[in-house]
Amino acid sequence: MDMTPQLNRRDFLRYTAGGAAVLSLPLPAMANTKEDYRGPNVIIVRFGGGVRRSETIEADNTYCPYLLHELSKRGTLFTNMNIAQLEGLNTSHGEGTLNILTGKYDLYKDVNEQFLKARFEAQVPTIFEYLRKQFEVPAHQTLIINGEDRTDEEFYSFSNHHLFGVDYRSNVLSLYRFKTFLLRQQIAAGKWQGQERKKWQKELAKLESLDYRNTNRNGQGPAIRAFWENWRKHYGESGFVNPRGDRLLTELSIRAIKQLHPKLMMINYNDPDYVHWGNMSHYTRGIAIIDEGLQRLVATVDADERYRDNTVFVIVPDCGRDSNRFMTVPCQHHFGGKSSHEIWALVIGPGIARSVVVEKEKDQSSIAATVGQAMGFKARHAEGEVLGEAFA
Repeated sequence: MDMTPQLNRRDFLRYTAGGAAVLSLPLPAMANTKEDYRGPNVIIVRFGGGVRRSETIEADNTYCPYLLHELSKRGTLFTNMNIAQLEGLNTSHGEGTLNILTGKYDLYKDVNEQFLKARFEAQVPTIFEYLRKQFEVPAHQTLIINGEDRTDEEFYSFSNHHLFGVDYRSNVLSLYRFKTFLLRQQIAAGKWQGQERKKWQKELAKLESLDYRNTNRNGQGPAIRAFWENWRKHYGESGFVNPRGDRLLTELSIRAIKQLHPKLMMINYNDPDYVHWGNMSHYTRGIAIIDEGLQRLVATVDADERYRDNTVFVIVPDCGRDSNRFMTVPCQHHFGGKSSHEIWALVIGPGIARSVVVEKEKDQSSIAATVGQAMGFKARHAEGEVLGEAFA
């Protein structure tokens, strides 16, 4: 015998109406589980373009005297850091940058498998993603500062890890981003009409396609748009007034500190790579320009109460360079020689041991874990260990 209770039409309508009323009530706001970030600011300086120890941290031949003789006294210098020698692992700029950002080595390929292109996708989270997932830090306060001719590196602002990704991305400052901002503004203001307008719309689409994963047709958000508007007012639209090369990166970084107040910033210097033009002086001058940039950056931090005594610098090359006296230019980095794996790192700031030199062998993959230690998160997918000697 079926004992299932039966509803008549009146009861059915009463119950369903009541259910609909409950469903129509506003849901309680989801509690914000992120913590307020109260730790130190961190500025990572990619001493980029690949540099050898001999022209940087060896006293008799250095082209960065400020870093070696003054700045190193304020922190811990790791003189024997290396990039792992793994089969198929390249020691170049993009790979080194992602080693620093993720703490994990990978055999990267361009997303479209284009020759000599380096639009790589990290498989594990970057330090920006770890920070923003745990702490209440907006995208415009996590910044990568990129060179004007390294648009592939615009791709490194977030990983494709399923628990992290674009929602926790960093923002990017570069001349490419300014050009994109400027074109959007000029087209919206009606600067061109007819075929001329179509030409520049096509150019804008081309610029946007360089980082198709992260293109926001409304720009980079109000804080970054205001930053670019200030840049435009100061330097104009020609591109001939603002600094170029790594001096541009220093200027972008200093303005970012003053206007955007980043909690975590990575500056991807690159001028030493101009050695590929065939002149050794391009390489050594590039090192000196980064050293000058470091001096300006540290002076800016020391003069700013938001940053003074509350900022950790982590300075590390993206890669080394080969040593081959039989080559016209003896310090390329495409042959995977021993010295192309030999780098170093300098860490300075509050809580960091001062005037310490560590000669024990360390690994580039330790940078991500060390940044996490300083900022209060764990880089769980990083392979390297925390550089424990740095912490006083």
